[in-house]
Amino acid sequence: MANRVAIVTGGARGIGRGCAHALAEKEFDIALVDVLEDNLASTAKEIQEMGREVLTYVADVSDFARAQEVADDVVAKWGRIDFLLNNAGRANPKGLLEISEAEWDETININLKSCFNYCRAVAPTMLAQDNGGRIASMSSINAYTGGVTNAVSKLSYAAAKAGILGMTRSLAKELAPKISINAICPGVIKTERGNAMIHAREAELIDSIALERLGTPQDIGQLVAFLASSEPCFITGQDFVVDGFQWKI
Repeated sequence: MANRVAIVTGGARGIGRGCAHALAEKEFDIALVDVLEDNLASTAKEIQEMGREVLTYVADVSDFARAQEVADDVVAKWGRIDFLLNNAGRANPKGLLEISEAEWDETININLKSCFNYCRAVAPTMLAQDNGGRIASMSSINAYTGGVTNAVSKLSYAAAKAGILGMTRSLAKELAPKISINAICPGVIKTERGNAMIHAREAELIDSIALERLGTPQDIGQLVAFLASSEPCFITGQDFVVDGFQWKI
């Protein structure tokens, strides 16, 4: 189908940027949502150079009303929403006895509430479309393992990412058959921003992965593009682990 439309939250850099590129290669026009204005403009330019149309929205994904504004504007400009990638997230390395209530709330709001915000915003449009729509939400292997002692994120992050799995299974039932919704659980992904924990332990981390390398945003983008565009689609309510098989956790 020509002129398919995707919304990507947290699309300015890292995994979101890699997924936006993969969707553009599948001939999606992309609406990018992020708080990083400079990175947003840079990624938008890259997508345009790939021959696709781009809209950009500087927005806090935890803001419910702003999510509705974004979805309404996308529909007003492009007439449809075919795919939503809930990718925006933020790490929090603090455990139970260190984290404050405000830090807990912020982590849950950015990682989990944002998924509710954007699913709620796009669902009416997708349900009204003849071809329905598709949603993918970025969880984490930490949803299964919890935040271990040396993890970049601990309690609040793991709780939020586990919540995404429950939300995905619930919405897969509630929104069927018009909308399919799945979750993605990345392992250790090396982004252009880099991460001090990953750089400090890269050799150790690689040794813990069966495929003997760290993941890349392109690895996640390949799966996102498949979930967004595969025909026919008989996959919903699933969570896909993309970690190169991290056998030492």
